[in-house]
Amino acid sequence: MLDEKVDLLFEEVVQRNAGEVEFHQAVREVLESLGPVLAKYPEFARAKIIQRICEPESQIIFRVPWTDDRGEVHINRGFRVEFNSALGPYKGGLRFHPSVNLGIVKFLGFEQLFKNALTGMPIGGGKGGADFDPKGRSDDEVMRFCQSFMLEMYRHIGEYTDVPAGDIGVGTRELGYLFGQYKRITNRYESGVLTGKGIDWGGALVRREATGYGAAFFLEQMLKTRKQSLEGMTCLVSGSGNVALYAIEKVHALGGTVIGCSDSDGVVHDPDGIDLDLLREIKEVRRGRILHYAEARKGSQYLPHGSIWQIPCDVALPCATQNELTAKDAAALIKNGCIAVAEGANMPTTPEGVRAFAAAGVLFGPGKAANAGGVATSALEMQQNASRDRWSFEHTEERLSEIMTNIHDICFHTAEEFGAPGDYVKGANIAGFLRVARAMVALGLV
Repeated sequence: MLDEKVDLLFEEVVQRNAGEVEFHQAVREVLESLGPVLAKYPEFARAKIIQRICEPESQIIFRVPWTDDRGEVHINRGFRVEFNSALGPYKGGLRFHPSVNLGIVKFLGFEQLFKNALTGMPIGGGKGGADFDPKGRSDDEVMRFCQSFMLEMYRHIGEYTDVPAGDIGVGTRELGYLFGQYKRITNRYESGVLTGKGIDWGGALVRREATGYGAAFFLEQMLKTRKQSLEGMTCLVSGSGNVALYAIEKVHALGGTVIGCSDSDGVVHDPDGIDLDLLREIKEVRRGRILHYAEARKGSQYLPHGSIWQIPCDVALPCATQNELTAKDAAALIKNGCIAVAEGANMPTTPEGVRAFAAAGVLFGPGKAANAGGVATSALEMQQNASRDRWSFEHTEERLSEIMTNIHDICFHTAEEFGAPGDYVKGANIAGFLRVARAMVALGLV
């Protein structure tokens, strides 16, 4: 429930941002935590910090014209929402997917702001993308789109201004084309202007693995608060993209067994444990579907258009997309004995699902905390680019593990401080908000 003090503020956000339901959901989820904060720090209300945080500093929308391999002209729409730079340059990914619109980008940027704050790194929050679908497009088509996209985007980014990264639909291929065009336009080799780059041209080791690894690290830290670990646990990981693959890898390394994963077509259940090498070959080499895993793996079962959350497990990592885990799914997980959930995607659990987990006493790590490993390692990539340095895989993974442990601890202790022990949602929201709010007050009315 919203505190009386912030209820009117939320209604104002809804009115000012009509129709942007994902953004409304993200804002409400944060504001629900802030009643005790405003009571303790009335100066934030006087400075209208909430109103200022909910209004992006800049919203950029632009046309992206490009031609396909047949010479046909296409027009897409590009976005960059620069939410808040109180802690540092805007930082957040670019998403290329048909579902991208302004409301989606604003929800992602709002989440990114608090996620970045939780890392303790000097980075603000932003997000961007386009309603372009790279799936099924040739490399040349993707290159032409990226070059056209960067013709506008280059005006708004820079290593001290706004540093985009990858997200859904934007991997090292897309980032390579984007960076090449930026370099050509500006005549500058600014490695730090984009993160998630290829290892051979300024990228950081562990960046590809970081979000999945980080979610598993966070899950392990939550379990430790109950004197448990992933050792011997069965786990479900939704999705089969980059985040899911590396979450599976790290869960296995920590002693757990992932018995199910999914894609947009269906679910595979492998009671003996997902064969990661086979899954990686199908998804990354063959660019196939999860169905092909079931066809190749004896003893596994394919469930077309099924719900992965109906499979009994001990712990779960939703790593696909927003609002994929509903109240019905949460009820199934609870009934089947799931004791912990950590979000590897952005806002993958609906509000009703989150409330169901809380009522049942299930450990729940929200995305802004549990999946912060990706942006944390992006900030480490920025450090290496700035110093013209290159760190080892082991050193970077150790830094990632330390950052995720620190994020867990600040969420855990902040929840206790504000009277909600064990509530990682409130802990993450309040801790992230406090870091941004204090910086905003310090910088004055800007």
